[in-house]
Parts: sequence; C-alpha cells; structure tokens
Amino acid sequence: MPRVSAKAVIIRDDKLLVIVKRDNQGDYFLLPGGGQDMFESLHATLRRECLEEIAAEVEPGDLLFVRDYIARNHEFAAEEPETHQLDLMFACTVPADYEPGVGHVPDAAQTGVRWLPLAELATARIYPAALREAILNPRVAYLGDVN
Repeated sequence: MPRVSAKAVIIRDDKLLVIVKRDNQGDYFLLPGGGQDMFESLHATLRRECLEEIAAEVEPGDLLFVRDYIARNHEFAAEEPETHQLDLMFACTVPADYEPGVGHVPDAAQTGVRWLPLAELATARIYPAALREAILNPRVAYLGDVN
C-alpha cells in the first residue's frame, strides 16, 4: 500500500520555501511535509509536519499537484526498491513575519530551511524534478510517477 504524504508549496516574493538536505552529492531541496498519520486529515498533516520541519504554522489551501513515486522506476531503485509514495501538494501560506528555521523534529539529513528563488528553480537540485515545470506553470495536475 502506498504511503500518503502531504507537502506544502509555499511561494512568497517569487521564492519557494524548501527544506535543505545533504547527501554525498551535496545539497538538495524538498518541499516541507510528510506522512499522514491514521485518522489525520491532510491539512492536519501539513500543519504538524511544517511545525516539525520548518517551525512554521502554515495555512493550507488548495490541492495543486499529485505525484506517485514508485522508487523501483527511478534512480534510487537500489536504495529503496519497495517504496511507493503518493504525494499531495497543497498551496500554503506562512505568517508574514516568518523567517526560515528548522523545526523541533527535522527530517533525517535535513540541514536547513531556505527561500529558493524561482529564477533558480531550473538548475536547482529539487525533488521531484517535475516541480520545476509544475511550479512555474501551475495548474491542478497529476504529475505521474516522477522523481
């Protein structure tokens, strides 16, 4: 059964709020958010996960994108062959005075939180890479099985 995950798409002043993680190739970026707990609404998941990862009280909005991630079909197949995740990405806002900061329960390998200029999106190491096009040309979309 796929793991269901809620992700926050937070854009302000032509910048996307991302968590920063590091691996042996260097820094890469992900949307804040994470796995839905049993009996938890997707908006509740977003609120909890964003407090944990980016120390922000988010206001969830509309569903923007849906992504399947079937690891065995992508470059990380050897590391996580049994992973199947369904990501539901919502437009969210943070308080006007929010400054990026790591929350009290950061993701494994998370090193920070930052505003990534949309102008850098085309060359940024962001996952899923399909976000580059989807964020620059937003519409409700099923992104498919992408990484």
